[in-house]
Amino acid sequence: MCLWEEKLVLQSRCRLSEKEMPPLKSLQQEYPAIDARFLHFCTSRGIISVEDFLIHDLNELVAFAEQDPDSEDLKKGILLVLSYIDGQHQSWRNGLELLQDAERNNLVLSTGCDGIDFLLQGGLHEGQLTELVGSSSSGKTQVCLQAASNIAVKYMGTVMFLDSCNSFSAKHIAHLISPLLTTRSKEVKERSLQRAMSKILCQSVFDIFTLLHELNQLDTLLRSEVKSKEGKMHLLIIDSVSSLITPVLGGRDSNGHSLMTSAGFLLKKLANEHNLSVLVTNHTVGGERGIPKPALGESWKSIPHVRLMLSRESGSSSRKVSVLKHPSVASGVSAYFELFT
Repeated sequence: MCLWEEKLVLQSRCRLSEKEMPPLKSLQQEYPAIDARFLHFCTSRGIISVEDFLIHDLNELVAFAEQDPDSEDLKKGILLVLSYIDGQHQSWRNGLELLQDAERNNLVLSTGCDGIDFLLQGGLHEGQLTELVGSSSSGKTQVCLQAASNIAVKYMGTVMFLDSCNSFSAKHIAHLISPLLTTRSKEVKERSLQRAMSKILCQSVFDIFTLLHELNQLDTLLRSEVKSKEGKMHLLIIDSVSSLITPVLGGRDSNGHSLMTSAGFLLKKLANEHNLSVLVTNHTVGGERGIPKPALGESWKSIPHVRLMLSRESGSSSRKVSVLKHPSVASGVSAYFELFT
């Protein structure tokens, strides 16, 4: 079995333990082959920790090692790190443990968009990464704002909105929240509006490096905060993930692919470990016979748990949403809905 096949087996067979992955340098005492030469080889390619190693393109790493005079020693070091990673994974889980894990992710968050909720079997599922694909006029941002408003009011949980397109509008959020507040008292309604608005956090993010930094910061925050039902973060939104990743893709430099993989890994890690629902938007590009298809290519395709295609009906205010990928709904199933403006 070649090295990249071994890594795929490790990744598909197990999942990472929840403890932090250590720096590669800390493995020197246990694995003498992980020496200063090997550490320099890894550091020169941005690999500092075991986690960096795990999300790196292993094919690329082996290819670089084979060009080095000490290629055999370097490849031995790669195998030893893989062996360490294998030891850190949890073992196979039985059916009861899998059932308990599924029940832990039982909260389904209504987006406030009937057609989308219908296709998602109730709404956004905690523990899942959902991607909303569409053209610039399809209403992706509007769905994100609607979902943020609905969840802040109905579930009283926190929403983090990472904005890469200057698409977030506090005034529009307030406009969407107001109809959701049923109280007739103007004073009570104003307090409720302020409370709901305070639960939607927004951060501008304009490049992939800032995104990775923010995701790591969020992971640290969620690990350290005292969990309370009322204060739980329910939803992370990135509008749009493609505008951050597309600029670093292409060309001879493969670092863009690694950065995309890192972002996908962190998003799924946040969803899984913190029981968080993640919603990202992606634009479309021309496909076969001019039919629009999701941007970011085949490598990104496997990252979201759910992919939906959103389009605007010609001459109408209604939207069509179709399933591209879903664990329990057939591809091609569609629904229609109206967006609040």
